[in-house]
Amino acid sequence: MADMFSMEGILTPEQLDIREAVQKICADFDDAYWLARDNDGKFPHDFGDALAAGGWLGVTMPEEYGGSNLGITEAAVLAMTVGEAGAAAAISTTIHAVFGPNPVLRFGTEEQRKRILPRIISREDKPCFGVTEPDAGLDTTRIRTFARKEGDTYIVNGKKIWTSTAQIATKIMLLARTTPIEETKRPIDGLSIFFTDVNRDHMEIREIAKMGRKAVDSNQVFFDNMPVPAADLIGEEGRGFYQLLHSLNPERILVAAGAIGIARTALAKAVQYAKDRVVFDRPIGKNQAIQHPLAECWAELEAATLMTFKAAELYDKDLPCGPMANAAKYLAAEAAFKTCTQAVMTHGGMGYAKEFHVERLLREATILRIGPVTPPLMLSHIAEKVLGLPKSY
Repeated sequence: MADMFSMEGILTPEQLDIREAVQKICADFDDAYWLARDNDGKFPHDFGDALAAGGWLGVTMPEEYGGSNLGITEAAVLAMTVGEAGAAAAISTTIHAVFGPNPVLRFGTEEQRKRILPRIISREDKPCFGVTEPDAGLDTTRIRTFARKEGDTYIVNGKKIWTSTAQIATKIMLLARTTPIEETKRPIDGLSIFFTDVNRDHMEIREIAKMGRKAVDSNQVFFDNMPVPAADLIGEEGRGFYQLLHSLNPERILVAAGAIGIARTALAKAVQYAKDRVVFDRPIGKNQAIQHPLAECWAELEAATLMTFKAAELYDKDLPCGPMANAAKYLAAEAAFKTCTQAVMTHGGMGYAKEFHVERLLREATILRIGPVTPPLMLSHIAEKVLGLPKSY
């Protein structure tokens, strides 16, 4: 697979060293491990602990909080390498730990940064993220979870959906309204971010049975008069939406990198199967009907890789990167879905069997196509911001 997906000329020697170091950690968690997690649904704590022990969960965080003070490019190398290792279920968890606490870093007080960040980097605390709501979807301004201030405490009521890892989390990054939408100048005003304890006395957490990522729980969460200390408010009250925006482009870049990693593994498995499988006295890889779709997938993955690392470079240079980040996520997720589908088809009937792993990779790639933002909305962003077309939503 190394020859098929060389990163020479794309990554610096230091970034290639990061890739090699992460590959060594991932080598202890093979296909059999991830198949077992797909079957039993157990959260891969040992894998997370291994990444934390290597210092990789703090790759973008400053050294004074236990991080490595590197960029989104290095975080993308991490996400892609984890994906390539077959650890598809762990990608979102890795991404959340690497960059999810960014609002704390950018907008929190020094006391909050010292209290929160080192414990996430070490996995002493495990965060989940409560943003999406069942009635709001991608229209984040319409969320209804409300935090009402009473003295030095906020009282939270409402509900969230697709909150990953809430079953095992100790902390939650929560977006809630602190001012009713009808009392704001703009819908994007009046939202606030809190980083607070998962208080199970005031939270009902219901796991959602789903198609893939069985080892990473997704949940509906219901808040019933949950008290949140005012000290857990991140940044200025009512500015939560603006704070959240700072995390969107990095999230798209890291999801793109993870999708590419998954697809690279699927393609490598398909190519090997095409070499090994003999039908009518010839390997099926000799047939152009097998060759051409796989070659097309390789070309599209290479293009998505270049776009992803271009977006990461722009972000790390503090240059505008919104359209590039959206394009990277769009291209990578579409290429991953297509590649994983083709990997299943290349295996024929055995592609449907769990023991060959490609059906799992297809299920895992599907969610990266859907979230955190859907393909039509990314295309709408590009149409408006790049092509100058009128806003459509």
